[in-house]
Amino acid sequence: MSLTEKALASAEAHSAHNYHPLPVVVATADGAWMTDVEGRRYLDLLAGYSALNFGHGNRRLLDAARAQLERVTLTSRAFHHDRFADFCAQLAELCGMEAVLPMNTGAEAVETAVKTARKWGYRVKGVPDGMAEIIVAAGNFHGRTTTVVSFSTDPEARADYGPYTPGFRIVPYGDLTALAGAMTGNTVAVLLEPIQGEAGVLVPPPGYLAGVRRLTRERNVLFVADEIQSGLGRTGRTFALEHEGVVPDVYLLGKALGGGVVPVSAVVSSAEVLGVFRPGEHGSTFGGNPLACAVALEVIAMLRTGEYQERAAELGDHLHRELGLLAGGDAVTAVRGRGLWAGIDVAPRIGTGREISERLMERGVLVKDTHGSTIRIAPPLVITEEDLDWGLDQLGAVLAG
Repeated sequence: MSLTEKALASAEAHSAHNYHPLPVVVATADGAWMTDVEGRRYLDLLAGYSALNFGHGNRRLLDAARAQLERVTLTSRAFHHDRFADFCAQLAELCGMEAVLPMNTGAEAVETAVKTARKWGYRVKGVPDGMAEIIVAAGNFHGRTTTVVSFSTDPEARADYGPYTPGFRIVPYGDLTALAGAMTGNTVAVLLEPIQGEAGVLVPPPGYLAGVRRLTRERNVLFVADEIQSGLGRTGRTFALEHEGVVPDVYLLGKALGGGVVPVSAVVSSAEVLGVFRPGEHGSTFGGNPLACAVALEVIAMLRTGEYQERAAELGDHLHRELGLLAGGDAVTAVRGRGLWAGIDVAPRIGTGREISERLMERGVLVKDTHGSTIRIAPPLVITEEDLDWGLDQLGAVLAG
């Protein structure tokens, strides 16, 4: 039995089957490349669902982590530490906001935003107690906690986890008329992904996000933007909302904020909105820990130069030109995306998204499927054009049969 077969058999026997990973066992990684336990190399075109925007083993991020590991890694929020204030101040500045509430995972950031919006609704807007409503979009993916799956429209994510948390209204993504019709005096927030990632990298119609911003301002409703996947350079801008010149009331950040080194997430907003919390009302033992802050501070410094955003924009244009050529044939029915992020719908006669992903893996390229016939491409922003073209050549070969 090979090393790969042994590892896969052990995982099958001893881990819960809540994931269905491709049968590759990664041992090392650098930049946009990963190497398995047998020494085979693979081009990573997934980048940890955007957690690895800056590539595997980024020297700056690893150096920041190593330096902090020698000093202090955890204090809990019972005490201050010397990286916390800088992290909050610099992240707030990057976002054009005033205050930061740090957590660990993206799902925690979403849960924190739900609590923030409800508390703001009761304390500031004056919504009657227990009546707050949050509007979300069909096809959303904001995590897998019991509250978050309560407003999911994905049966796989939602089934068998009831009773479900009330207080959410679901409207079609991209439909401003439906959004306006769903708003009431009890609406406290609209929670949206500027681009729906898990749904297949769905980009909303032009003007939609600006329209959401206008409606939420008119109705005194918070616009909460889940930029956990779309933010921090992925689309060619620091935030995907920038493509429409929109600034929300609340940013939700995660994934790339920890550079693929440690889990870091944050809710970033105004002092008024985050000022609804008082000591003891919300928290996290690990949220805003020294190691997380040290790595995230380096991420912020890297984003400040604009080089990663520019690289994502330029390579993204190249990516979508090349994918457009594939879409001209009969193997691909649609291509969507922005920057270094794309969703590709494969014609059913060619194979399922899973089958295409497995064929690409055999050719040394790693992607992941979603919703049956769609595969997603989201390489690290550090990928070279040459490597990207090689990966696209493998995709073209697989689609050609």
